[in-house]
Amino acid sequence: MTPIALTIAGSDSSGGAGIQADLKTFAALGVYGTCAITALTAQNTNGVEAIYKISPDFIVAQIDAVFADLAVDAVKIGMLFRPESATAVARALARHDARNIVLDPVMFASSGASLLMPEAIEVLRYELIPRALVVTPNLPEAAALTGATLARNEEEMEIQARELLSLGARSVLIKGGHGDGAESVDLLIGEGEAVRVAAKRIETNNTHGTGCTLSSAIAAGLAKGLDLVAAVQQAKTYVTAAIAAADQLKVGHGHGPLNHFYAQEQWRPS
Repeated sequence: MTPIALTIAGSDSSGGAGIQADLKTFAALGVYGTCAITALTAQNTNGVEAIYKISPDFIVAQIDAVFADLAVDAVKIGMLFRPESATAVARALARHDARNIVLDPVMFASSGASLLMPEAIEVLRYELIPRALVVTPNLPEAAALTGATLARNEEEMEIQARELLSLGARSVLIKGGHGDGAESVDLLIGEGEAVRVAAKRIETNNTHGTGCTLSSAIAAGLAKGLDLVAAVQQAKTYVTAAIAAADQLKVGHGHGPLNHFYAQEQWRPS
């Protein structure tokens, strides 16, 4: 059977993040990608210029259309923007008994622009986190979801991750990309001990869409039948390589995109 994943997220007109990054990731990892768009953004590598809201009913119509015809193996949730959309997504996924849900609680763009209304945070906490197989917050998102200050070390990262577990998520991958040090360390927290997933920190300005790409890569692994630990490890390896190859692309003047197709011949430098 063809592995199929659904991304529920916003559209990035510059192609570096959102559903564009998600679909590129699915394709690069051998998964058939489908999508439900939650918002349209007018943005480029320098920032977000405008956001156009999609009605909750139309978001649900997209989700229903996909599930009515395709056997969805995994779902990635990204930018939701407003509480009505988050609630509609949660109820639609419950109705379809969706499995392997990867929730990326997108709150800010790489440029710092807000991509989630503050009142939507409560919906994430109580309607979507309990449905997720894994939640993938970065350090600022984990702090916002737990009402804490930014985690300064792995011990504080684990404390915040376990607080998110108490909201009903089966697992939490708290990402240390916003931290310091020679390594970029993520912690996967579930029922047992924490799994440390680390890679060399890469110095580059081209990190637009990193979180979208990682969560989509996890969903791709789950869609192909990997267990969660293997899916997270594969995703970390893929994202690290895509960041390392990002400077090969000459796209825009701000935070450029990752090189999602770094392994394909046409995307390698001559």
